[in-house]
Amino acid sequence: MDSLVEASADCRRSSSGPGTSHAPAVVGEMAFSDLLEEVGGFGRYQWIHVTLISLPGLMMASQNLLNNFVSGIPAHHCSLPANHSSHNLSLYNQIDEKQLLRAFIPPDPSGNRLDRCMRYVQPQWHLLTTNSSANVSGLQTEGCVDGWTFDQSEFISTTVSEWGLVCSLRPLKQMIQSIYMGGVLTGAIIYGGLSDRFGRRSVLIWSYLQIGVLGCGSVLSSSFSVYCVLRFLNGMAVSGVILNGFSLKVEWIPTKTRTVVGTLTSFFFTFGQMVLAGLAYWLKDWRKLQLAVSAPHFLFFAYSWWFSESARWLVVNRRSEEALKSLHRVARINGRPEVINKLTVEDLHSHMRKEIESCRSSFTALDLLRTRGMRRISICLVAAWFSTSFAYYGLAMDLQKFGVSIYLMQVIFGAVDIPAKLFALGMLSYLGRRVSQVSCLFLSAVIIFANIFVPTDMQTLRTSLACLGKALTSASFTTVYLYTGELYPTVIRQTGMGFVSTMARVGSMAAPAVLILDEVWPALPSIVYGGAAVLASGFACFLPETLNVPLPDTVEDVEEKWSKGGFKFRLKEGVTTKEGGASLSDTRQPGGVVTKEGLPLKEMKDTEEIGLNAL
Repeated sequence: MDSLVEASADCRRSSSGPGTSHAPAVVGEMAFSDLLEEVGGFGRYQWIHVTLISLPGLMMASQNLLNNFVSGIPAHHCSLPANHSSHNLSLYNQIDEKQLLRAFIPPDPSGNRLDRCMRYVQPQWHLLTTNSSANVSGLQTEGCVDGWTFDQSEFISTTVSEWGLVCSLRPLKQMIQSIYMGGVLTGAIIYGGLSDRFGRRSVLIWSYLQIGVLGCGSVLSSSFSVYCVLRFLNGMAVSGVILNGFSLKVEWIPTKTRTVVGTLTSFFFTFGQMVLAGLAYWLKDWRKLQLAVSAPHFLFFAYSWWFSESARWLVVNRRSEEALKSLHRVARINGRPEVINKLTVEDLHSHMRKEIESCRSSFTALDLLRTRGMRRISICLVAAWFSTSFAYYGLAMDLQKFGVSIYLMQVIFGAVDIPAKLFALGMLSYLGRRVSQVSCLFLSAVIIFANIFVPTDMQTLRTSLACLGKALTSASFTTVYLYTGELYPTVIRQTGMGFVSTMARVGSMAAPAVLILDEVWPALPSIVYGGAAVLASGFACFLPETLNVPLPDTVEDVEEKWSKGGFKFRLKEGVTTKEGGASLSDTRQPGGVVTKEGLPLKEMKDTEEIGLNAL
């Protein structure tokens, strides 16, 4: 997530545009991050601000993975004919109630359990005799015309048991999750635009209220259709919380602490997966669980009025007086009252001149595909984001297939995210971005494929492989977040992040729908998930390595690095590619721009335009 932090801030830090020279900064001019240091850096206000915005992350995991429990499929079989009662018959015949069902319900194709969707037209009492080996294949059967009887040992009530979403209606269970993810995608588009127009704080407050009202309203759903509509609207609000909460959080954090804060706060989502398992195990009723994960948003709504609107957004939208008041408030809470009298609107404009200019640049998503280098990066990243999300939710949304307690599986799947993220950070630092991305995607595919060949009775091995696959897809998420922020240039980084993360949401929408394919062949969903990950790992091989490479500022920078078939700064007469590094003959001008014998770096780039023209 720390790359997204960088992306959000970079739009406001840079004044670069196509063909814009990189002149040294004017002496005395400071960016907004320096202004934050003046009002206290990461002080008391930032601690409270980050904590309060991060807390709802515990509930975001519950919202995304809620369908595992509210739509869990209990063990079930056809209800007996209306003129029979298994309880009364068992008392009358002194036969165990479960054994009695053999006279009414045929075995499934495996022969190990009763069929879930068929029953005998007439009771077959002869099947109850000891050691009966009668051939049942020729006996007349029918569907569950009287409905189903659901076991309540694992779930007291779910949407599946309440609305009969089994047998021919089983695909509707997965449709609930796909509709919810469609809402998340729609919300990202709508609330992203609304936040730019009305501010991060306003949209965030509204999103908290929307989740609280619609989530609690879902408890009263009288039909499947009503519930799906409310879940779609709930998904839209979840996007509003994630996008605006994240932006509002990082826009008040100094640059030097963003990576640490971004990494630590991402664990709220991890712990939220365990909280969901605990709540689901405790309640076991879908309406109570829906209420439990939605009601806390009224608390979030109540305290969210304390947040200050992003001063960056206020200044860019010509509301400098309000931005100044917000900065004064932050300085006062951070114990820096002396700054209040010194900081004026003129100072604010001077500090943020570059932010204002950079956000007036007119770049669109089309610029991500317009040139060769950008097009290559974007296509490869779309594949990586889609497949990572596709495989992640394919594993996370099918916990019942492992034959282990669904509650325990949710805890384990949440816990493996912790070492997975730490593992990813280690790989990124020592092996580089490309190797890490390719390895995580390819290995996750190998694990998914391997689980196809593990017999169903080897539950421990199947569960272990599933956890390893989940860990690798989680590591892939961590990698692709960072990688994307380093590949796209500053002037279009935020647009690029939005574009590829939209593809991730498309993947999360498609993942539940693919689970329906197990009706055709049980292994088919795993083949689709693993195949997508293999293809994405192939695409990732064509991405450039960005470890220890300076971030590109403009589209021209990206194209120049790609022009000779490699994503590297071309060396010329001792000019180094390392950040802050130069050869012995280099000199450094005030403002930090490396020159060669007094020649500005920009002029040296201009002499190499032949490479760019060759494209």
